[in-house]
Amino acid sequence: MLMRTDPFRELDRLAQQLMGPGTWSRPSPMPMDAYREGDVYVVAFDLPGVTADAIDIDVERNMLTVKAERRPVTKADDVQMELSERPLGVFSRQIVLADTLDTERIQADYEAGVLTLRIPIAERAKPRKISIGGGSGRKEISG
Repeated sequence: MLMRTDPFRELDRLAQQLMGPGTWSRPSPMPMDAYREGDVYVVAFDLPGVTADAIDIDVERNMLTVKAERRPVTKADDVQMELSERPLGVFSRQIVLADTLDTERIQADYEAGVLTLRIPIAERAKPRKISIGGGSGRKEISG
């Protein structure tokens, strides 16, 4: 149901480490998991240290876009940074959703640094039984 759009994820991660934080014009990728749970697809994004108001979720047709910004923590004037490994900046991920998913009813929850999206399967895509109607008589074709 989900199509992976980033085949060079590890290369992007290495480039991120070399080039610094992401910007709005060049965001860094964010790690995610995607799985099916009954009649719902679940997509979970790791966004530790990001506030909920710094997350933007958009759906246009079947393209889901998640953008988030991790801002620096304000420090007192007498603080001297010794080590900084947690990346700051803008993170983004785009996912192409299948037409069988109901993008009108996506639910988003953010807890403990994990953004979880629940996307239900559209009713038209669920399996259903087709009844067979019986004919009451024979029909002839005359020409």
